[in-house]
Amino acid sequence: MQRQRSTRRGLRTALATLATGAMVAGLAAVGAAAPAVAAETAPSAVNGYRNVGYFAQWGVYGRAFQAKQLETSGAAADLTHINYAFGNIHHQDLTCFIANKAQGTGPNGSDGAGDAWADFGMGYTAANSVAGVADTWDQKLAGSFNQLKQLKAKHPNLKVMISLGGWTWSKNFSKAAATDASRKKFVKSCVDLYLRGNLPVVDGRGGAGAAAGVFDGIDIDWEWPGSPNGLEGNFVDTVNDKANFTALLKEFRTQVDALTAENGHPYQLSAFLPANPADIASGGWNDPEKFRYLDFGNIQGYDLHGAWNPTLTGHQANLFDDPADTRPATQRFSVDKAVKEYLKTGISPKQLGIGLAAYGRGWQGATSANAWGTATDAAPGTWEKGNEDYDKLKSLGTDHYDAALGAARRYDGNQWWSYDNTRSTTRKSQYIVDNGLGGGMWWELDGDRNGELVGTLADKLRASKQGPATDPVGTTDPTDPTDPTDPTDPGDCAAAAWAVTGVYTGGQKVSYNGSEYSAKWWTQGETPGAAAVWALIGACDPTDPTDPTDPTDPTDPTDPGDCAAAAWAASTAYSGGALVSYGGSTYQAKWWTQNNTPGAEQWGPWELKGAC
Repeated sequence: MQRQRSTRRGLRTALATLATGAMVAGLAAVGAAAPAVAAETAPSAVNGYRNVGYFAQWGVYGRAFQAKQLETSGAAADLTHINYAFGNIHHQDLTCFIANKAQGTGPNGSDGAGDAWADFGMGYTAANSVAGVADTWDQKLAGSFNQLKQLKAKHPNLKVMISLGGWTWSKNFSKAAATDASRKKFVKSCVDLYLRGNLPVVDGRGGAGAAAGVFDGIDIDWEWPGSPNGLEGNFVDTVNDKANFTALLKEFRTQVDALTAENGHPYQLSAFLPANPADIASGGWNDPEKFRYLDFGNIQGYDLHGAWNPTLTGHQANLFDDPADTRPATQRFSVDKAVKEYLKTGISPKQLGIGLAAYGRGWQGATSANAWGTATDAAPGTWEKGNEDYDKLKSLGTDHYDAALGAARRYDGNQWWSYDNTRSTTRKSQYIVDNGLGGGMWWELDGDRNGELVGTLADKLRASKQGPATDPVGTTDPTDPTDPTDPTDPGDCAAAAWAVTGVYTGGQKVSYNGSEYSAKWWTQGETPGAAAVWALIGACDPTDPTDPTDPTDPTDPTDPGDCAAAAWAASTAYSGGALVSYGGSTYQAKWWTQNNTPGAEQWGPWELKGAC
């Protein structure tokens, strides 16, 4: 199985299946132990099903596919998770990292490569930003990370995951997973970088906590542990990868649960699961223990055939086995065959999703509209030979659909393409429901610019019986008016209480936890005091609401006024538990911090304790 990916720096050649994973919060029905951090759960946002889509880092360039397109098309409202592809593993210290270095060629081409500019450096105008507000030259977080954060503000149920590895960047997984020490170091680096949001400073962007609140979990896309079927040059330990992979997932689970205990945010862990039974076996992907640590996983349901065999047309995303398939038995793949490989070991179906293709694989010189006919070469594609977006394929030639196989194709007398369309998507949605699966997943979102396929899957699942998939949620209800600790109770504040479902535009004022805040730009679902979108005006004071801190100097946000704690100072290093006053409120450090402004970062190091 083969996949190729385009970036602004050239093609990323793929010779095997995409396998991305998802984090489980101890929801497996396989005798799993409860997670370290118990969490309440609620049905996943699309009627108890997941609808996951991969957002490609490089798509913001030639494809001009940016996060706003997900809002414009309506796809954001139909998705439950966005997996940002991809994060790389550094070849020297075996840690997660972000850098600006072009992807090279050959076996060592991924060493040190990254795209910090796309991630958090690129400035967006008001016209192409999700919030409709232009980035400023001095803001610490821009790029796709900031746009995805804005998208989450509009869709509070939407989760964003960082996907690690992928076809091109799985080279160093085996080394990072090899020992207890290397696993701990690797996982900590990923948690610090993406979940805590401690970005490197690149061209003035980034810094400690700059990306806090962007990511809700980590997706593991190791292609492939213990198998020689990954990219040439990958490090593979055929003896130990299987066990080390399990230990790595356990370490991820341990550290993300610890972070949840620290800041209260429930993080998820997922994985991209191979469809090839040989790769499943070599990595132990269907070992139920792995699903004790994963929230869910998505099975590759595409790249089951392609023009790496340039003279044989055939299905790349067929739901069921094709009896007419002329390939050797070990190369005859289907979604159903892969699903059964996981279910046969006792893995709960609700933890499994099936992958669907927002693109096609094709051939030219084809002489028959039927599958498994002859061809002369890979078909021409906009970004690479043999690969084309759904949006461009849906009107090419004549459409053919095989209901018995759950497979769609197009043929124009020369070009022959295998892809997913609305009919195959509808059939696969029924398969998800019939088998009690947790949902579906799309590679990749920029092939379906108008959200037709994503929306079809969501609509069909919404119209079905409620699904089994759940997401962890917070264990407290801060909006409960009967709760004496209710932080949305305005008390004596003049502004109306903030509501998690409310939509606020720039300049609007709210009260929260005894203080008043002003929105800097459009926002929904972002908690005042924990998100950068809110500017703290000050503690509520009915006698002088314009001067909550210091009647002689109302512009001094670090003046503690009547606060007992010392005023916060940007140059001071604070350890966990330290108390400071800032803007008329008291904050407590959750962990070591320096130069992180209290109240400025969602899921940041400072916890608001209340107005002074």
